[in-house]
Amino acid sequence: MLEFFGRFHPVFVHLPIGILLLACICILLSFKASFTNLKPAIPLMLFLGALSAIVSCVTGYLLANGGDYDGKLVSYHQWMGISVAILSLALLVIYKKVKSNGILGTVATILVVLISITGHMGGSLTHGSDYLTAPLKTGGKAGGPAIPAIANVQEAFVYQNAIQPLFKSRCYSCHGSEKQKGKLRLDEEVYILKGGEDGHTLVKGKADESELIKRILLPLSDEDHMAPKEKPQLTANEITLLKWWINNGADFKKKFKELPQTDEIKPVLASLQKGEAAGGEIKNSDIPTEEVSAVDNTVLKKFTDAGITVIPIAQNTNYLSANFINAQSMGKDVLDLIKSIDKQLLWLKLENNKVNDQTLTALKNCKNLTRLSLNNTQITDAGLMALKDLDQLQSLSLVGTKVTAKGINQLKKLQNLKFLYIYQTGVSKTDLASIKKLLPKVSLDTGNYKVPMLAQDTVVVKAP
Repeated sequence: MLEFFGRFHPVFVHLPIGILLLACICILLSFKASFTNLKPAIPLMLFLGALSAIVSCVTGYLLANGGDYDGKLVSYHQWMGISVAILSLALLVIYKKVKSNGILGTVATILVVLISITGHMGGSLTHGSDYLTAPLKTGGKAGGPAIPAIANVQEAFVYQNAIQPLFKSRCYSCHGSEKQKGKLRLDEEVYILKGGEDGHTLVKGKADESELIKRILLPLSDEDHMAPKEKPQLTANEITLLKWWINNGADFKKKFKELPQTDEIKPVLASLQKGEAAGGEIKNSDIPTEEVSAVDNTVLKKFTDAGITVIPIAQNTNYLSANFINAQSMGKDVLDLIKSIDKQLLWLKLENNKVNDQTLTALKNCKNLTRLSLNNTQITDAGLMALKDLDQLQSLSLVGTKVTAKGINQLKKLQNLKFLYIYQTGVSKTDLASIKKLLPKVSLDTGNYKVPMLAQDTVVVKAP
C-alpha cells in the first residue's frame, strides 16, 4: 500500500511547482504599486504550495523506496524537495512578519531556483539525464537511428558498436544508471546478465526464451511491452539484430565476422554499414498478409503453466511461435491447447521426447503453420499422415526420429515445402535420389558434415 501511495508522487508534485512559482512571481510583482492588489492572495498561495510540497515529499519518499531509481540522484532530488517544502513554509512566515522587499525578494528568488533544480532532477530520474539535450544531439529529429553507421561492419564489435548503442538509445531512460524499472539495468554487462526482478532477462543462445525479446514482441497495447508505447520503438532490423546476437551466445567481446551470419541477418548488417538500421525494414514473407484475432491471455497463461513458451513471432502481429521443449506433459489437455491456437500458430517446436504420432493429430487444422520441428521425438511414418494437408508448411525438421523414405513420400502434396531435415533418421543414402525426384523443389539436409583439413590448418596452440 505504501508503494501504491508513492505512485501518486507525479500527480502531487506539479502542484507545488505551479503554485509556489506563481506565489513567488506575485511577491516580486507586488513590490510595484500597480500590483499591490495581489498581496491578499499571496499567503494562501504560499500555504497551499507548502502543503502540496510536503505531500509531494512524503509520496516521493515512498516511491523512492521501490528501488527503481539511482540512489545518489534520488537522494539529491529528495533533499532538494525537502528544502523547497521548508523554504516555502519559511517564506510564508517571513511574508507575514517581515515587510522588507529586499528580504522577501531574495527568499522568493532562492525558492524559484530550488524549485527549478528539484524539478530538473525529477525529470532526469523519469526521462534520463539527457532528456533536455537529446534533441540538440539528434538535430531535432526524434526517433532517429539508434545505431550509428558502421563503416566496416565485419571488423566492428557486435556489442560495443551495435547492441550497446541500441540499448543506450532505446532502453537506458528506464533501465540505465539513473533509473532501473523492474530492478533491471542494461547499461553494463554484469547487470544485463544478472537480469531484473523477474529473473534472467537474457538467456544465452535462446532469444525466444529471453524475457527481453518476449517483452519487445508483445502487442503495443500490452502494459508489459518494451519500449513503452509513448517511446520510440525498435524496428524490425533492430529486433532481428538483437535476436541474432542472443542466439549466438550474447557475447560481449566478439566481432561481427566471428559469428555465423544467416541469410536473415545479412541485409541487416548491410543496413548497418549504410547507417540505415532504424529506417530499413525486413519484409518477412513468413508472416501471412491476412491478420488473425488475438489469443486470449487466459489461454496463453495455460501454456505458460504447462511449461510451454508461446510468443508473437514479430511486433504488432497475432501470429505465434510455440516451443514445447520444456513441456511437462503431452496429454489430451495439452493437445486441446494446441487446437485452441490453430489459426494463430505459425512456428512450432515440438522437440519433446513425449511427442508421438497421436500428438500430430492436433496439428490437423493448423493451416497457417510454416515451420515445424519434430527433432528427437517418437514419431513414425504413420504420424506424418497428419501433416499432408498443411499447405503452408515451408520447413520440416525430422532429425533423430524413426521416419523412413516411406513416410517422406506422404509429404508430396506439400507444395510450399522448401527445407527438409532428415539427419539421423531411417532414411538411407540410397533413398535420397528417389526423395529428390519426389520433392524436386525441396532442399534436403542430411547432416553429418565433415570439414576437410587444409595444408595450412593446425591443431597446435600458439601463444598470442
